[in-house]
Amino acid sequence: MPQRLMLLDTASLYFRAFYGLPDTIRRPDGTPVNAVRGLLDMIARLSTDYHATHLVACWDDDWRPQWRVDLLPTYKAHRVDEAVPGGTDVEVVPEGLQAQLPMIRRVLELAGIAIVGAAHHEADDVVGTYTSHAGFPVDVVTGDRDLFQVCDDERAVRVIYTARGMKNLEVITEETVVAKYKVLPQQYADYATLRGDASDGLPGVAGIGEKTAASLLLKYGTLERLLAAAEEPGTGVSAPVRAKLSAAAAYLEAAPAVVRLVRNLELPTLEEAGARLQPVTGDRRAELEQLAADWNLGGSVRRLLAALDLQQQPAGPS
Repeated sequence: MPQRLMLLDTASLYFRAFYGLPDTIRRPDGTPVNAVRGLLDMIARLSTDYHATHLVACWDDDWRPQWRVDLLPTYKAHRVDEAVPGGTDVEVVPEGLQAQLPMIRRVLELAGIAIVGAAHHEADDVVGTYTSHAGFPVDVVTGDRDLFQVCDDERAVRVIYTARGMKNLEVITEETVVAKYKVLPQQYADYATLRGDASDGLPGVAGIGEKTAASLLLKYGTLERLLAAAEEPGTGVSAPVRAKLSAAAAYLEAAPAVVRLVRNLELPTLEEAGARLQPVTGDRRAELEQLAADWNLGGSVRRLLAALDLQQQPAGPS
């Protein structure tokens, strides 16, 4: 089987699972398990349908890194439940989902699913680093448009977009991004900076929407070149656009580094992380099957084990 890496924006998926399945699905002690069940079913289906041979559950070790907040204080500010000076702010997470996160990690570990995060960085940055250095095709599973910036047809990097639900998955390629947004994936961060994104607390440039942002990037290529052109007379930047960019100067200086993915994190190699998918055997399989019964995980564990059973044992290091 040709090698193919799947990278999960894990938080995006377990939030979707939590809200997509009734929280009346519970363990005998009353703890909800809907997010656990839903995530396992997603992994079983996605890894099978898209022929993944390697899989990493990318984790938010820091969902709102301080260095991004220092650059742009509004970044994800509306999602803060409790500010923690000198530490990681507490995100607004439903109590029923919060209780399931340790279960999710335990089940993934027993199933041999690699979990990788990075201190002071988000899962998106883990995705950005792995996609930038992968030696074979990559599928990124997310409901976050920011990750469209990794699409690269030449390197066979694409996004499996979940925003419309698991029954309406969209495969986003470089060609798709150009057709839909009129910008290249490598321009997407600049495009999002100009347009803004309320879900991440990015105000954007007042008066510049999607169409204007795309047309400006089509003409000038990058935000940096656009801003340079706006400082020079006779470069074709209209007076109204110059005024809007000038009014947002402080934001435009800080926001690009917030929006762009970090692509050079020191992460374990796929081999070191244990990203190669393979059947679960021995004590780990027995414990996983016992947890499925004890935690009322229904057929979700069974379906995940069946999907992993389809994987051939690797002949050697991958």
